[in-house]
This record gives sequence, structure tokens and C-alpha cells, in this order.
Amino acid sequence: MRAKKLLLRCYAEHDGNLWVAFCLDFSLGCQGDSFEEVRTKLDAQIRDYVSDALCGEDRQHADYLLTRRAPLSYWLRYWVIRLQSAVATRLHANRSQSSRPFKEPLPLIPASC
Repeated sequence: MRAKKLLLRCYAEHDGNLWVAFCLDFSLGCQGDSFEEVRTKLDAQIRDYVSDALCGEDRQHADYLLTRRAPLSYWLRYWVIRLQSAVATRLHANRSQSSRPFKEPLPLIPASC
């Protein structure tokens, strides 16, 4: 498997008083008070999701669950945020942005599950 396939595309953005984060490759989302909180929550959610799909009661639906993608509007938002982040980095802008793209490694589960 290619290394790029092991990275999940995610983004987080500040929405009012909350931060919201989305994993586009599995169509998952969460919210919290800070970027670090939503990133931690999303990481835990991804781990549970993959574990359930591969080893849990949803194992029979793993093929569908592991290829479920977010709607196009979320993907467009992700690419806009990536572009804004790249431009801000090039211009050495302040890193306290209200939205940030990031990649999460796909949690690997041993074959003995």
C-alpha cells in the first residue's frame, strides 16, 4: 500500500465559539473548544471507527465503511483551506489561522484482531 493511502485528509476550522474538525476519507466529524481538543477527539474517533470496521460487529460492512467519503462540499472546503494555508505559509503570515488542514495517519490494527 502506498504511503499516501495511509494518510487521512482532515481539516479543522473555528466556527463561532467552537472548533469543528472533519475526516474527509471516512466522513467523520467532531467539535470542541480548541484545535488541539478537536484533533485529539477526531484521532480517537478514527481509531474507534477503523477498529469497529475491521474487528468489531461492523466487520461484515468493512468494505463500505472504509471507502465512505465526505460530500463534495466538504472536499471543496478542504482544498480552499489547503490553498489558504499554503499562501499564508509562503507569505510568512501569522499561524493563528481560523482553519487548518492536517493529515492523520491511518491506525493500523494487527491481523490477529
